[in-house]
Amino acid sequence: MIFSFVKYQGTGNDFVIIDNRNKRFPIDNHGAVAQICHRNYGIGADGFIAIEQDESSDFYMRYFNADGHEGSLCGNGSRCAIHYANSLGLTKEKVMFSAADGLHKAYFISGEVALELHAVSHWEQRESDIFLDTGSPHHVVFVSDVNAVDVAVTGAKIAHGTPYFSDGTNVNFVQQLDTHIIYVRTFERGVEAETLSCGTGVTAAALALHISKKTTSKTIHIQTRGGNLSVSFSPTKHGYESIVLQGPATPVFNGKWELNQA
Repeated sequence: MIFSFVKYQGTGNDFVIIDNRNKRFPIDNHGAVAQICHRNYGIGADGFIAIEQDESSDFYMRYFNADGHEGSLCGNGSRCAIHYANSLGLTKEKVMFSAADGLHKAYFISGEVALELHAVSHWEQRESDIFLDTGSPHHVVFVSDVNAVDVAVTGAKIAHGTPYFSDGTNVNFVQQLDTHIIYVRTFERGVEAETLSCGTGVTAAALALHISKKTTSKTIHIQTRGGNLSVSFSPTKHGYESIVLQGPATPVFNGKWELNQA
């Protein structure tokens, strides 16, 4: 079986994306998805995305972690999927799509993709850290020097330690550079390594900054190893709403892959 794909990156967070509206790709073949994402034996990516038909929106974004298993919402992956769906003629400037956590709105602005995330009304203080869910679970750690952190080792210990264990969580290490600027490095579950960027992770970091009263700004600019993003939100007495993640989504190359289903 030969299928076409497009490789995308959003601030260094990279994805293999396919048009699976015809449902030809064996989407439940976790081994095949993992091989495609493998950086030595496959195309290489942090995640795999299938664009599928959806009756209630422009399209359904089905997201898989690099280990081949279906994941929760991916912020940068969503933005890349939106850009690709637009190239297929499935969307206009304003977008409505479905993902693992339900319907989302998005739009294009100044050549970038802005994604609206669901409201956040619950978080947990874990000593000096904060845990919250922005479509995917995130543990946020504030540090004085993010470059001094061994993200792979420390991130893995937190991701699969108490109370996360086998389910795991994403872990974000955050350094505040200014009142409204942070630098974030992320250990992603499912990838089980540091990625150059994480959309839901920088969103969690921005909200955690405000929750911790380290800022009063409602727009946070985020630096990652893969590029720059911004997160805006509206605080309410119940939490946060009108949460928008904005940044670039860039096609890198396209090609064909022969899938051996044996």
